[in-house]
Amino acid sequence: MSVIREIIEGLFIGFTSTVGVISTYQTLVSCAGLFRKKEQVTSEPQKTFAVLVAAHNESAVIAPLIENLKKLDYPREMYDIFVICDNCSDNTAEISRAHGAIACERFDTSKRGKGYGIEWMLENLWARPKQYDAVVMFDADNLVEKNFLRVMNDRLVKGARVIQGYLDSKNPFDSWITLSYAVTYWFTNRMWQLARHNLGLPNTLGGTGLCIESNLLKEMGWGATSLTEDLEFATRCIERGIYPTWAHDTKVWDEKPIDLKASMRQRLRWMQGHYDVAGRYIGSVLKNGLKSRKLGMLDAAFYLFQPMYVLMVTMMSLLFLGRFFDIAALTPAATILPTWLVYGSTAVFYLLPVLALYLEKVPLKGYLGLLLLPFFFLTWLPIMFYAFFTKKNQVWSHTSHTRAIRIEEIQQ
Repeated sequence: MSVIREIIEGLFIGFTSTVGVISTYQTLVSCAGLFRKKEQVTSEPQKTFAVLVAAHNESAVIAPLIENLKKLDYPREMYDIFVICDNCSDNTAEISRAHGAIACERFDTSKRGKGYGIEWMLENLWARPKQYDAVVMFDADNLVEKNFLRVMNDRLVKGARVIQGYLDSKNPFDSWITLSYAVTYWFTNRMWQLARHNLGLPNTLGGTGLCIESNLLKEMGWGATSLTEDLEFATRCIERGIYPTWAHDTKVWDEKPIDLKASMRQRLRWMQGHYDVAGRYIGSVLKNGLKSRKLGMLDAAFYLFQPMYVLMVTMMSLLFLGRFFDIAALTPAATILPTWLVYGSTAVFYLLPVLALYLEKVPLKGYLGLLLLPFFFLTWLPIMFYAFFTKKNQVWSHTSHTRAIRIEEIQQ
């Protein structure tokens, strides 16, 4: 029994130490988000933009977005609005044209999903007589801050090639689900995205509100047709040493699912796509990071591994807290350092969401979402487990949008 106990003790110490180191790393990186230097827009409009809107049966929400995009603070002749009407069976195309956008209809039931729609649209875009310096992508349910193209133009002029804008929620107080989403995004924007931007680490792409230099798209090709096309394209960029960057000073508002069933279906698609992309790219990103000694690539590999890490922590925690093992009987000297790392970094990490909401000037009722986060996290666990075993699934699950909110309502 003593041999078995020594093995278990060794596993516990190794597991706790690993968790402690990773938690400490993430906490230290997140602390960089406590500081924000506002980046001034100093460049006059120089870049031309193709604004792409991905849409599948979005007749209920497409009009407010197009009207919003037509009023951006940027010379109207320097950007065109294209709506990708992807396998639509409603009148999304007719509404888009009526509001002044260029509706491009695609019908291909063998290649379904946003990634395929974007790939098709880009091929058509490159064949058009008029070319653009950059491509901007939105979802049909979005609303966009007036300065969006001004900020993207400024970043491109200053050398950025892939830029992600601030992602916010346009319906945070519709339900406990939407509030949980909103709190997660507020925290991520500040303590993950801004923090990494401040440290010169690569940012992640959020599927909407992003800008990509046209020359880069032509060099690399889109090539992102997984269920998480944003993660796939960002990873391909990082693999080549091209780091997506962050624009904290311009926002895109996104509609979040109201009920738990729709939310879990959406998050299952995200996780299936994440596991798929991680399985295909984590090795090369990690190898390139170690070979070139670039922390940014290693950090990207850490992000790809994160869902598996959460699963491992959950399973190992259940194992070590089981009735066959008494943690209190471990030698104090053997556990004091890893235990300090785990509890110390965890305590700081749980303070960061409060600070993130304060720094982002979230309304007071938004803080109620902090109480909901543990319950929201629990709903992630079955999704992560199921997605791991169904990661080969490539069937796109569409999230329906019905809230025709206008930009004036958001600004109020």
